[in-house]
Amino acid sequence: MMTIPDRLRAVQARVAAAAEAVGRDPATVSVLAVSKTWPAEAVREAAAGGQRMFGENYVQEGVDKVEALRELRLEWHFIGPLQSNKTRPVANAFDWVHSIDRLKIAERLSAQRDVCLPPMNACIQVNVSGEQSKSGVAPEQVAALAQAVAILPGLRLRGLMCIPEPTDDLALLRSRFALLRELQAGLVEAGLALDTLSMGMSHDIEPAVAEGATIVRVGTAIFGQRSPAAQAEN
Repeated sequence: MMTIPDRLRAVQARVAAAAEAVGRDPATVSVLAVSKTWPAEAVREAAAGGQRMFGENYVQEGVDKVEALRELRLEWHFIGPLQSNKTRPVANAFDWVHSIDRLKIAERLSAQRDVCLPPMNACIQVNVSGEQSKSGVAPEQVAALAQAVAILPGLRLRGLMCIPEPTDDLALLRSRFALLRELQAGLVEAGLALDTLSMGMSHDIEPAVAEGATIVRVGTAIFGQRSPAAQAEN
């Protein structure tokens, strides 16, 4: 039976192969281990295998893990939808937020970030597939939001994030990821210093890396399938 470090190495091999296939240096792509619904012990196991970056979707669960594992000095990313009444714990427990989709959330995170902490690394989530049920700003609204977020003192805008619709259509996936890359290129051309494309998950690492992902968010391929009870709880 494969352990978490075994699966982590398999994911790293997939990332490396995908990068090399398009002439990219594998070192330019980081694996973010999505540990939502998994206990702190699973994170410890992954950390023992060399993983340092972890992503959480749920505020209280994530804050609890950050506290429980503080001595490991891990890098914590909040990647789930964020309500305005829950920004304060995220602002002070996490190093990154990937899911900014409106200025109000960014302003609250900036204002509530402890001044003793460095600015919080931030990505704007873009709804690249246009799904009504999905979080994220519309592509045509990205530029205005990015310019507003970039000047907030408690945040450091790093790039863009997306979650395309689940599909086996490789060409469609690549077009969604290409749209995010093109939006970021436009922001860079407009003068913003961005270096992060957070895109790709367990099932679509390869097309995401091919289109320029710098962070892939991988949960199932590292930790395994979540139990039905864990899925029901969240």
